[in-house]
Amino acid sequence: MTAQDTFTQEIEELAQVRDRIGPEFERAVALITEKSGKVVVTGIGKSGIIAHKIAATLASTGTPAVFLNAGEALHGDLGMVAREDVVLMLSKSADTAELAQLLPSVKEIGAGCIGIFGCTATKLAQACDVVLNVSVSDEACPLSLAPTTSATVSLVMGDALAIALMEQQGFTSEHFARFHPGGQLGRRLLVQVQDVLPAGEPKAWITEQASLRDAVLELSESARGAVCILDNHKTIRGIITEGDIRRHFLLGSNPDQPVVEIMTPDPKVIPSTARLGQALDLMESGDRQVYVLPVTDDKGHYLGMLRMHDVVT
Repeated sequence: MTAQDTFTQEIEELAQVRDRIGPEFERAVALITEKSGKVVVTGIGKSGIIAHKIAATLASTGTPAVFLNAGEALHGDLGMVAREDVVLMLSKSADTAELAQLLPSVKEIGAGCIGIFGCTATKLAQACDVVLNVSVSDEACPLSLAPTTSATVSLVMGDALAIALMEQQGFTSEHFARFHPGGQLGRRLLVQVQDVLPAGEPKAWITEQASLRDAVLELSESARGAVCILDNHKTIRGIITEGDIRRHFLLGSNPDQPVVEIMTPDPKVIPSTARLGQALDLMESGDRQVYVLPVTDDKGHYLGMLRMHDVVT
């Protein structure tokens, strides 16, 4: 079997599972929404690995969730399940011994129970509140033994639940940032432009009366990659970048030429309270990308120069 064959088979099985999704999916979403607790996702073996990932996806997208190893649950870990929780079980056979032993206790606790099963005709399946049918005709494994296609469709069904719950809860990028404070993602969604500007007096600016020579000196001193040209009210009139200066010197410009004659007027600017992600989007938008952005306060006054390096560090 070639790599393409594996992809083709799994895609075809996914399409079949997609086409038979019915009202039971909406009931599963409603059950999770109605309960005020968490989703406890459980399984054993390969299904347990998929269950672990589904729990992580739910938790990171606004639905409180934890993974529970079905074997460990039978020896005390079931204590994490409460009445207002929903237990989400994963099993290809829908006859996994550990899950079957687990279900009576789940029912006694009063938690809801949803099965993501590859079979719907077992006692375990019939005892669940809702069953999502993820049965497949065959595995991608040439021996039809290793959980391959069945694992894929279970994972995608878990993703579908997570996305449906996100939409129902009105989950936004701000919520997402709250759950992902680390790394570049959290930095771009949470940190404001003003948080990364250099401390002290604003740098990288010159007056309208300055010359090209003055711009070069300020560029060298501030090391921000560009300088802003300000009027007497600290309002931005234009900008000159290092690249602009190189081009003008190659064209033979006079160092004493007034800077207002060669600046780029009305440049892109970013308010100091904007998020770093918004700044990055602005830098990359339009016909020409920029690597520096002038920063302004709520009155439009210049506060400093933001570099691409400040955003992606």
